[in-house]
Amino acid sequence: MRWTPILAFLSLLGTSSVLASPVFEPQDQEALGVGPIKTMNKWEWENCGEPQYPIQIESLEVSPDPPQPGKNLTVKVTATVTERIEDGAYADVVVKLGLIKLLEKTFDVCEEARNANATVQCPVEVGPYVVEQTVELPKEIPRAKFVVNVNGYTAEDEDMLCLNLKVDFMKNPFPHKLW
Repeated sequence: MRWTPILAFLSLLGTSSVLASPVFEPQDQEALGVGPIKTMNKWEWENCGEPQYPIQIESLEVSPDPPQPGKNLTVKVTATVTERIEDGAYADVVVKLGLIKLLEKTFDVCEEARNANATVQCPVEVGPYVVEQTVELPKEIPRAKFVVNVNGYTAEDEDMLCLNLKVDFMKNPFPHKLW
């Protein structure tokens, strides 16, 4: 099973591609009671970071929705960076299938951004960002429900961001509408 493209991209979410401009102001999200963001029934994301974290994720969109094994996946992330992100920032990524950890790995976010030719590179300056990146999902992704937790840290080992993803690659038992 090749998780490298997915994890490399998720680690980029740790700084370079998670940097973006807000759709809602953070106070608007609280007022609206926005919790986990659900899109259809196949995936959802949650910004589990605290308001003082240097990277605040405002939106995350995927196409196709839902993601398909063996196909390209385009992710558009909108976020705001509130303090400069330097080389040395890293992300701890955990991929789980139920209670089983399939992968637990630390990624150098700046290195991953360089390797992926991301449009945002370290150092990342304060400001709003919108980043779109396309990756090829491995066709070997099992038909299962996955949970991905990303915790990003600055070069000084301070909390930088937190992101939880749930992706359901189960086949739809009713692929066509019956009515």
